[in-house]
Amino acid sequence: NTKANISPIIETEPWGYKSQHPFLNIGIAIETQIEPTTLLNELLKIEKNISDASHRDEYGNYVDRQIDIDLIAVDQITIDTPTLQLPHPRMHLRNFVLTPMMHLNPSWIHPTLNKTVTQLHQQLYEKDY
Repeated sequence: NTKANISPIIETEPWGYKSQHPFLNIGIAIETQIEPTTLLNELLKIEKNISDASHRDEYGNYVDRQIDIDLIAVDQITIDTPTLQLPHPRMHLRNFVLTPMMHLNPSWIHPTLNKTVTQLHQQLYEKDY
């Protein structure tokens, strides 16, 4: 049994490169018994089935793509391996991650930064001014 909750679509400016196309982002929170590494592999299979185009060019720069699925966090689990880092190491820097998370679970606490999604979101905007 898997339960899911989906955020509204959030349109944001591209992050990490210039593009005329906006990002369309959603967050999905699921309850599952699948281990994080297995879950990541399943998500990557879904991503590959939709589009197998790389999200980087030959120089390592980000490029436009149809889909990009990231595993951002799993409860309070921390993992740091070459293939999986949880929570996602740049999540706190990305509006397109934090805004959907605000809709899904604004009181979730980042296990290493010890701040809620709401606090991380607020902090992101304080840096812009």
